Order: sequence, then C-alpha cells, then structure tokens
Amino acid sequence: MPRAHTVIRGGRLLDIEGHAAPFRDILLEGDTILEVGRPGLAAPESAESVDASGMLLHPGLINGHTHGHGNLAKGMGDRWSLELLLTAAPWIGGAREGEDKYLSTLIGAAEMLLKGCTAAYDLAFEFPAPTREGMAAMAKAYQDAGMRCVLAPMVADIAFYDAIPGLFDALPRHLQDEIPAMRLAPAETTLARIRAILEDWEIDPEQVRPAVAPTIPHHCSEAFLVGCRDLARAHGVGLHSHVAESKVQAVAGRKLYGKTLLQHMDDLGLVGPDFTVAHGVWLDDEDMRRLAGHDASVSHNPGSNALLGSGIADARRMLESGVNLGIGTDGANCADNQNMYEAMRTALYVSHVRGPDTSLWLSTAEIVEAATEGSARALGMKNLGRIAPGYKADIVFLELDSINWIPFNDPTNQLVQTEDGSSVHSVMVGGAFKVRAGKLVEVTLASLAREVEAARERLEAANRERRVLCGHLAKVVDSFCPGLAREPYHVHRYGAPAHGH
Repeated sequence: MPRAHTVIRGGRLLDIEGHAAPFRDILLEGDTILEVGRPGLAAPESAESVDASGMLLHPGLINGHTHGHGNLAKGMGDRWSLELLLTAAPWIGGAREGEDKYLSTLIGAAEMLLKGCTAAYDLAFEFPAPTREGMAAMAKAYQDAGMRCVLAPMVADIAFYDAIPGLFDALPRHLQDEIPAMRLAPAETTLARIRAILEDWEIDPEQVRPAVAPTIPHHCSEAFLVGCRDLARAHGVGLHSHVAESKVQAVAGRKLYGKTLLQHMDDLGLVGPDFTVAHGVWLDDEDMRRLAGHDASVSHNPGSNALLGSGIADARRMLESGVNLGIGTDGANCADNQNMYEAMRTALYVSHVRGPDTSLWLSTAEIVEAATEGSARALGMKNLGRIAPGYKADIVFLELDSINWIPFNDPTNQLVQTEDGSSVHSVMVGGAFKVRAGKLVEVTLASLAREVEAARERLEAANRERRVLCGHLAKVVDSFCPGLAREPYHVHRYGAPAHGH
C-alpha cells in the first residue's frame, strides 16, 4: 500500500496539448494526486520522496478493448480475417481450465504494465457460458499483477455459423453435424450466470469492476440483448459490444434487420453513456450521430482492424460527430501484442492513409488523449487518465536517456511516433509501484513462463482434433465470407477500391 503522502520530484510532466514537458513535482495522498506544482513543491515531512530525475511522466495508458483469454493464443494464426479467427476459436481457446484462464489473463496484465498501461476493458470468454469461478480467476490475475480492469463476460446465444446468413447452409453435411457441439448455452442460462456474477461481485471495484459484453449484435437474439441491457442497467455497470467490426457483420446486419447493427442496438435501448462500441469500422454517419447523442464511446483498435483485414475506421468522423474515442489493442491472438504505444502509433498511421487531406488526419495530441482520458471514459473510470489533482495516481516513468528520446524534441509527438515501451522504467498504479526499474513488482516472469509453457503443451495436445476440424471449417468460411463482404454497402472502409478482385 502507498504511504499517506508521496512526493515525486525532478521529473518532467507531459503537457499533451502544449507539446511540452515542464519540470513538475507531484504530491500524492494515498492513491490520489493531491497537488501538482513547480520544483520544490511543499510536502509533509513524513512524505516518501521518489526521485524522477531524467524521467518523463505521463498518465497510465488505458486499453479500451482487449481479451485476456487471447494471450495464450499469441501467434497461432496467419492471414486470418475476423471470421477465420472466430472459426479457429474452438481450437485456440478450447479445453481451458480455471488455471489456464488465470494464466492467460496474467500474461496480458503483465505485458500491459511493462508497456505503460495501467487499466483495461477486458471482454473475457468462456464456453459455453460464463462462470463465477472463471471470472474470479481472471479478476484475480489483474489483482495479482496490480492493474485496474473492467472485466466483462463476453456472451451470446447464437453460434457463429448460425449468425451469418447462409453460412450454415454452405457447409457440407458432415461439417454441419459438428456445429451442435459448438453452440452456446441457452439465453436464460447465460443471463442467469451473468446475474450471479454481478450479484456476487466481491472484488474492490476501484481495481476490478464487472460489465456485460454481448459479443456481436447479430450473434444475440433480441431477447438476449434486452436481457443484457437490463442486467447492466440494474447493476449500474457498462455494456460493450463488437459493432460493425467487419463488412461481413455490417452486411449481415442489413440482411437480418434492414438497418445497421448500431441502429438495431439503439432501437433495443442498449446505447447510452455506459455503452462502448468495439472497432466500429463500418459505422455510418447516422450511427456516429446516435452514439454521440447518447454520450457513448468507441474503442478504436487500429492494429486489430489492420491485421484481420476489417478495414480502416473513420476515427476523424467519430470525433467530429462528438463520439468519445478511446484506443485499444484488442486481444493478443488478433493484434500481435498488448502494447498501447504501438496501438497509438498505428492509429496515427491509419488515419494518414485514409486520404491526402492532412486536416483530417488524427493529431498526436488527439491520439494520446484518446488513449488516456478517452479510454477512461469508456471504462466508466473518469478519475483516471490525467496527472492532475483528484485523479488516481496511475503514472508512467519513461527514461529520457532511452534512444527513443534522443534527441528530446516534442514529447507529445515522440510518445506516439517513437516510443515503443522500451523506455518504461517504472509504473505506478494508485501511488504504488507495480513496475520498478523495468521489473514487475508483483509477478515473476520466469515462473510465469514455466507455468504457461506447461499449460501450452497440455492445451496443444487437448485441442489437436479441434485444430483439424477448424481447418476444414476454415476452407468454407474463407470462401463464403469474402463473397458476402463483396456485396454492396453504403460506406467503404477498405484500403483497396470498393470493387477490387
């Protein structure tokens, strides 16, 4: 636990909008920032002093969207679209036990902390339905690492092959016979499980709080979406959903509902200030106006969108429409890593390739603000994301003698353009060090690696048959879904011409 008072002296504090980093001292009271002032700031005699000389201080980065269950599946796929990733899910995520769920989540928490991220919105999946034990194991991983999290069971009541119009019928009969084993628990079972998780939540919500994540709108019946809405609102927690991530999803929504997926969710009453869209690549202008009108958020996940070939989200139009914008990494099984510095830089790059009008490109300041205060709003943690009085003391210390900062020209630009996480010296969460001198305080990586390797070997053997089956299914999915994605849609988000081969 942090002492009653801590004073951080000698560091340079990032001024995001000013593109500057003046020398500032920071006084903490417990886990909260009490005062920020010029060097020599008065502090109680009993205050612990932290020397930040040669350091740039910035707010802890906040990951607006990730999946802790994805960390055990790093690097398991290549040239996977979103639909191929979903096809592979029974293989890359199958046969998980409670310890596997804990370890997978801990890998991600450890990586995020080491790379300057202090809080995340984690959509956690269990098959065929969430469990109190599984959620408790994943929450414990964040507790043990010392990181903040909004942890949401990622749920649905319609299987992937039933959710995409025509896909099940496109499967040969012998593969259709395999689908019943992949179907999720009935809606009433899953809703009852979520209710029990929310009612029995015993973890300090200042560190880990629950939410509800109906995974993809058309993977959920209307009654199930309404049930998720009612549970979230009754317990005062957030709602988070993958909306219009891929064109396949967007086209499926039009076929099923005669409207966009976001309009469908809004008509069912899910969209509000507690609602976060993940990805939103294929949102149209009206979708964005609806989100802004409800003070809702989008987590922009540019690395995942690029890796899965989902398209380039129009983050500029989201900001112009008044949508709160956060930034996320997505899961390590579909975005390579959990590095928020890389996510920020990718957000910069993809905004540039949308077109030649530089006024429409995201600025580095907008990106840093999205990765801090914007994501904090999406998490419902409005006391995070700034180094200012009244905010929680979640602070990252970067070494300015790192090659990334030689020379030291513009701290806002360089945080986005040149930092890659290798300059992180120390990380505070709530005034307590969770990374110090480049080492995790609460987690020993060597022992984690040994435990994870044993789990990996066991899961590889347990999922061998699932891997073969998913390979057969992938051939059909990779033929059918691109065809669906070639159908006309009223917005275009690919980097290639609308009618490419």
